[in-house]
This record gives sequence, C-alpha cells and structure tokens, in this order.
Amino acid sequence: MARHDRQPLRLGPRGERWFDVALTAFLLLPVPIFLVWGSRTEGALMTVQVVPLLWRRRHPVTVFGVIAVACGVQAALVDAPLWSQSAFAIATYSIARFATTAWTLVAVGVGLVGAGIASYDWLRPYPATTGTAHVAYALTTGAVVIAAAALGALGRTRQAYVDTLVERGHRLEREAAQQAALAAIDERHRIAREMHDVVAHGLTTIVVQADGARAAAIHDPSVAEPAFATISATGREAIAEMRRMLGVLRAERGETAPQPRLADLPDLVTEARAAGTPIELDLPDPLPAVSDGVALTAYRVVQEALSNVRKHAGPDAAATVRMRLEEGGEHRLVLEIADDGRGAAAPYDGRGLGLTGMRERVTAHDGTLEAGPGPGGGFVVCARIPL
Repeated sequence: MARHDRQPLRLGPRGERWFDVALTAFLLLPVPIFLVWGSRTEGALMTVQVVPLLWRRRHPVTVFGVIAVACGVQAALVDAPLWSQSAFAIATYSIARFATTAWTLVAVGVGLVGAGIASYDWLRPYPATTGTAHVAYALTTGAVVIAAAALGALGRTRQAYVDTLVERGHRLEREAAQQAALAAIDERHRIAREMHDVVAHGLTTIVVQADGARAAAIHDPSVAEPAFATISATGREAIAEMRRMLGVLRAERGETAPQPRLADLPDLVTEARAAGTPIELDLPDPLPAVSDGVALTAYRVVQEALSNVRKHAGPDAAATVRMRLEEGGEHRLVLEIADDGRGAAAPYDGRGLGLTGMRERVTAHDGTLEAGPGPGGGFVVCARIPL
C-alpha cells in the first residue's frame, strides 16, 4: 500500500555541502584530460568555471559573476562550447534560489546576451550556417538559462512558504503552551479555593466541638467523648482532602475523588449537626438535574455558609438550608441559608474571604449572591445560579 504521509527528502547543512562537492568533482572529471593531452587554456577555463560552485549557496552573486566572466573569456579565446559551461546554468539557478529577484533578472539578462554571443561565436566557423540556425541556437541556449532561473525562483518561493509554515507552527505551539500555563494557573486557583473551603469547614467544626467539649466536661465528662470523636473524624477527613488537593498541585496527574454533588448535601448537613448546630434541611424531591459545575458551586456555598454560621452566629444559633427551582425568564437554582443568630451584631463587614469565594463561584455561572442580616434577625445567604 502506498504511503501518502511520506515526507520529501531534505538535505541538512552537511548533506548540502557534500552534494556541492560531488557536483563540482563530477564537472571537473574532464579537466585532467585537457590539461595532459589537450589544451591547457581550455582546462584552466573549465577549472575556473566549475570550482566556484563550491560556494554557490553562501555567495551566489559572487559565484555567478566569476563564472559569467570566465564564460566571457571563453568566448574570446575558444570558438567551441565546453563541458564546464553547464556551470553557468547551475550558477543561474543558485542566484535565483538563494539571492533576490533583482539579481535573478540580472542573471537572466546576462544569460540571454551570452546565448546570443555564443551562437554567433560557435557557429562562425561554419560559413554555410544561416541566420535561422543562429536564432534557433540562441533561443535553445536562452531557454536553458530561463528554465534554470525559473526552477531556482520556484525553490526560493517554496522555501519561503515552508519557513512561513514552520514559523506559524512554532507560534501556535507557543500560544498553546501559554494557554496551557494559564489553564494550569486557573486550576490552581480553583484548587486553592477548594482547599480554603475544606480547611475552613473542618477547622470551624473542630473549634466548635472543642469549645463545646471543654464546657461540657466541667459538668459531665461523659458528654465530651462524642465531641472528641467528631473532632477526630473531621480532622482526619480535612487532612485527607487537603493531601489530595496538594497532590494535584504537585503532580500533573494525581488521583482525584469525585466532586461533591447535590446528593451529598444531606451528609454535609449531618456533619454540621454533629458539630452541635441544629439545622433544618429543605430539598426538592427529586433533586434537580444540574451540571457538575453548578452542583459543586451549590455544595461549596452551603458548606461555607454553614461554616460562617458556626463561627459568627453564636453557640445557640439554629440554621435552615432551603433549595428550590425558580422559573421565569430563565430557570435558576436558588439556595438560601439562614440562621437566627446574632444578625447585625455579628462581626461582618461584607469583605470576608468566605463570602468573596462564594460570590466568585456564583458569578462564574452568571449568578448572583446576596448576604447580610435577615429582616427578622439572624443572617441570610441567598444564591441564584442560572441553569
């Protein structure tokens, strides 16, 4: 089966050098014969016409000039074509391939003039030659010059096209690397917010339980045992979650646990109740079908809001978590977390990291979040997330 993805053969710098050496050596093969058994003048002219081809890639204009002058000297000294005159066509190709368009036009002009001179000089020893023969000879020689220039210009155009594609590929590669770096930064920011939510929730539970256990131990030491069990379990869970997130940060590929879903909200509320906060949970049945991103945002909003209840609402505060679907111009998931704690007397200035994180999460889904003292006391967090 023929392969269609095979790349064309390309010579590297070393290959190009050896190719030029081999080409020059091939064109110089008849020179020893001329120098030993023939005309030394012709042998010297052939050497001068061929040897400059070794530098045709780096100095195409200079090489063409030397070869053109040698061919002009040949027209004055020798009334016959030489094997080495093929170097003129190679030099014309080289100047079109490695120089500019202006120098290519100059080389073609010189070649056409040389074709006319050569036809006259080489056919002059034959008196019977007609003008038509001179024209035909000049046109044939000129066609070789034009073909060589055309091939060189085609090669130069193709190389410029390839260079453009290579540069575009490098640019796209750099842009892709930059996009990947930005995506990695965004992912680390997301993980940092996740870590803040997890650690804040766990530490708040631990602090509340520790305070409650210390107060209860004064009157009834047996009451402290369940609190210590909750502290231990919450601490282990927070540490495990933090290690998992740190592993994601340190490794490109790390094991990740499933993201929280709406179905995990009852477990979150149960954990908060175990910490000593009475909580009423009101969820629609069945739970609405939402995307993973919306589910994670809703979970983190409830988690952070309950952490704030334990930190700021007071030891005797109770909370209510309600979820509903709001229909209208667009479907929205509405979360409301309210408590009956200190309300306006709580130490709240609207700039806490927890509230900022919740607002960023909700805003990322084009939603809104309102937080502040409730109308009947306590504190209310209300998030509306479009579906």
